[in-house]
Amino acid sequence: MTDLVDRTIAALRANHETLADLVPTLSDDDLAKPSGATEWSVAQALSHLGSGAEIGRKPIAAAAGEPVDAEENQAVWARWNAASPADQAAEFVKHNEAYLDTVEALSPAQREDLRVDLGFLPEPVPLSVALGMRLNEVANHAWDVRVGVDQTATVDAESAELLVELFRGPLGFLLGFSAKANEIDHEVRLAIPGGAVEITDAVAVTESADDPTAVFDAAPEAVVRLLSGRLRPQHAGGVAVTGNVTLDELRKVFPGY
Repeated sequence: MTDLVDRTIAALRANHETLADLVPTLSDDDLAKPSGATEWSVAQALSHLGSGAEIGRKPIAAAAGEPVDAEENQAVWARWNAASPADQAAEFVKHNEAYLDTVEALSPAQREDLRVDLGFLPEPVPLSVALGMRLNEVANHAWDVRVGVDQTATVDAESAELLVELFRGPLGFLLGFSAKANEIDHEVRLAIPGGAVEITDAVAVTESADDPTAVFDAAPEAVVRLLSGRLRPQHAGGVAVTGNVTLDELRKVFPGY
């Protein structure tokens, strides 16, 4: 599990460095462009990532025994929403760096044993779950930001492969909230790079599909965008689905967030 945590932290750092290099190059017009997230501008997507870093750092720091300032999430979001687009972008870099400073400083023992109370789940979760949820957010919203200024952008490849692995394991429960299995009236065993997506009365990512009924022919980054509702027609070039399900049907199963 420590290896999984280490790789997740490295992926979070890689996404941060990409965005930290991009932010200073963004003009006011760039920040106002629509992002890949429905109804958010590029600046608003960065704001969401920044407020998420600020909020998400505290329970990890608290679990590690560090003192943290208490502030209601609504107050944090209100402060970020009130900031100018330029400040939203700059503050994202600052707060995401602080998040990374906290998790990168964790000892091997803490990376193995830490349990994090995120506040919205029934019980504290392993660090791998807290970090995996953050990577799922960061990888997808980093794409939202980047595709807003470059229509050829893709999800970071290493992050995508890791997220497929995480959805096969500790993040699998998230599909119970985000996926809509009842949108398809037949069973699907969809072969994907790195595993399979099985759609029955529920949705699960598995290591492989015995006798697959369909094949998703694309890179792992497209799988991640499918699961998060970001494989819209204008961003699905090169993706092919064959078998007993169509890409349009899969989009209904994974409406996104």
